[in-house]
Amino acid sequence: MATMIWMENITKTYQLGEVDVPVLKGIDLAIEEGEYVAIMGVSGSGKSTLMNIIGCLDRPSGGHYVLEGRNLTTLNNDELAFIRNQRIGFVFQQFNLLPRSTALDNVMLPMVYANVSKPQRQKRAIEALTRVGLAERVANRPNQLSGGQQQRVAIARALVNRPALVLADEPTGALDTKTSQK
Repeated sequence: MATMIWMENITKTYQLGEVDVPVLKGIDLAIEEGEYVAIMGVSGSGKSTLMNIIGCLDRPSGGHYVLEGRNLTTLNNDELAFIRNQRIGFVFQQFNLLPRSTALDNVMLPMVYANVSKPQRQKRAIEALTRVGLAERVANRPNQLSGGQQQRVAIARALVNRPALVLADEPTGALDTKTSQK
C-alpha cells in the first residue's frame, strides 16, 4: 500500500485582532491508501481545521503536507482548487446542495469544473444517484427531499468524480441505520 496522506509538524494559528490563537500544534499524520480513518475529539479541538487542511480548503501555518506524493504546501490557490476537484470528494455536514438545482444538477456540478462532457456528466450522475438509492429522485430539488435523501445526494456528488480521497463530516448523521449501513 502507498501512503495517501503524509503530514509533518502541521500547525495552524488564527489571528483574532492582535491575539494569536493556536489551533493545531505539531500534527503528524500518515494515512495509507485504502485506509479508513476517523478524526475524533472534543468540540474546539481542531478536527474541522485539520479536515479543512487535508481537503485543501485551508492552508497550514507551518509544516509539510504531502498528498499522493505531491507536496501541497507549495501550491498556489488554482493548483489547490484543481487538486480539490480532481482528487478529493467532500460530504459536508450541512450537505451544501444548491437549493434551486435538481439532485441531478447538484451531482453533476463537480464534473462541470472537471471539464467532463455533458452526456458523460449526466450518465455518471445518474449512476451515482442510483448507487445511493435515488434513481427516482433525480429531478427533485433539495427542498423536495428528506434530510436523509439530501445527504445521499451529497454522498453521490462526493463520489461522482471518482476521487482518491473522500472527506466526510458526519456522513451518515441524517440517515437511518439501514441506509447508513448501505
